Amino acid sequence: SDVSNNQLSDKLPNSLANLTNLNTLHLQNNQFTGSINVLTDLPLNDLNVENNEFTGWIPNELKGIDNLKTGGNSWSTGQAPPPPPGVQHRRRPATEEKKSEGPKKSLQNGLIIAFSCLGGLALLLLLLLMFAFTRRRRSPPPSSLFLDDDKMSGRKGFTPLHSQELGAESYVGILKEPKDFKSMDPGNGDIKSLLKSPSMGLRRSVSGRVSFSENEFANRLKGRRSTSVQAVPYFLADLQKSTDNFAPGRLLGEGTIGRVYRAKYPDGKVLAVKKIDSSHFQGQKPEEFSKLVTNISKLHHPNIAELVGYCSEQGHNMLIHDYFRNGSLHEFLHLSDDFSKPLTWNTRVRIALGVSRAIEYLHDVCSPSIVHKNIKSSNILLDLELNPHLSDYGMASFHLRTSQNLGMGYNAPECAQPSAYTLKSDVYSFGVVMLELLTGRMPLDNQRPRSEQCLVKWARPQLHDNDALAGMVDPALRGLYPPKSLPPFADIVALCIQLDPNLRSSIAEVVQALVRLVQQSTINMREDLSASCRTNDSEY
Repeated sequence: SDVSNNQLSDKLPNSLANLTNLNTLHLQNNQFTGSINVLTDLPLNDLNVENNEFTGWIPNELKGIDNLKTGGNSWSTGQAPPPPPGVQHRRRPATEEKKSEGPKKSLQNGLIIAFSCLGGLALLLLLLLMFAFTRRRRSPPPSSLFLDDDKMSGRKGFTPLHSQELGAESYVGILKEPKDFKSMDPGNGDIKSLLKSPSMGLRRSVSGRVSFSENEFANRLKGRRSTSVQAVPYFLADLQKSTDNFAPGRLLGEGTIGRVYRAKYPDGKVLAVKKIDSSHFQGQKPEEFSKLVTNISKLHHPNIAELVGYCSEQGHNMLIHDYFRNGSLHEFLHLSDDFSKPLTWNTRVRIALGVSRAIEYLHDVCSPSIVHKNIKSSNILLDLELNPHLSDYGMASFHLRTSQNLGMGYNAPECAQPSAYTLKSDVYSFGVVMLELLTGRMPLDNQRPRSEQCLVKWARPQLHDNDALAGMVDPALRGLYPPKSLPPFADIVALCIQLDPNLRSSIAEVVQALVRLVQQSTINMREDLSASCRTNDSEY
């Protein structure tokens, strides 16, 4: 199959691993990124990936391809680290492959040639759909994400980063076209993509088909477990060098599992390295970390912080993720100064919807369901367009006592008994995050009066009081929000933080409720914004 010279971009989709009869693939002269590990198990004898933006190592399994062209990419040098123990590929390395070649090779090639044609057509359709999808993504204007404080002050405040400023890749957000809600036309067909829940119409069994409709392809992008490990192995020495030997100045955060460091490479690439405390693997077999890497690397959704690499050397176990330059939601809401730009109301609703969809993916799409156990604003990372990415998933086995990692402000009442933690406990924690978005307050704040220190206890009696709601809203918004959106937002929060887990909504119900809120907000957006937008800066 030949899809060269088409200006295609983004990572190779994991669905390529299903094209098991494909033996010719030409991807040259595009802008593909990431690794080519997804091609490892394909029976290729002609592969051209020249002049793209691929990184990582060329898998040993592909080096034996008769006609292999890989120039014009940013490959890592040196010998590739081995895959985690227990991970096997169907395609053998080149040295083993040549030993096993025999008279039946020509027969096998003859039998699969017809199938490869079908696979090539499916691949062409798949990549063209991905190209059309990524071309339609646009960055929201910075003014639609923040309230502009600079116009009200002679002093320049902190300005969050945007992709336009850094030239970085844009991210797939929760919108098919990531725009602020005020720019969305309710009659436009794109709203259907926004409102579609990832668990609807998505079967849990892995399909063997290689021909997709556009909807099926979109669903695969939104989230199904991959059948192959996509994480790239990293050498310990390289990570030590890129983090200045894990210097305190590179520390991004610390939790009960370990510490996260900022790794910067000479080519400008920046990664976040989670160094897991060695005590978590004492007395365990090395395969336990490999199992963790394998399981996490198979999870793919636009609103989770996906695993991009790992390291397991000399007793060190590390997970590597993309570095999100805009930090966490916690930092935006609670650590900003008087001159920072607060998130707009529409951006907050968009963040809530994105996080709910990430949780829905873990709860309802993954099989078996994945309980998170650590949902809080500091684990919600924001990309350059302020799309949310839920981190620290797949680590539930390390969180035996959630009070240690979550903190009392996020803990559901039933979590006094660790064994009582369920999917509904995740929903409770998400409800607390929604309260943070609504009020701008921390879950537990000892600096406030005693009656207001616990956010949930303070807020719960007021959520159904429309008059009280206006007084609960984050003062940083300065009244710039559609008033009609407050009661339905508060209703969703109330259903999430019910004391009895049986009375709480499922995350799928939360997603649908937020979708309805988006629909209602979109219909009345122009009217509401015209009533609340500033018209004269001199008034402030």
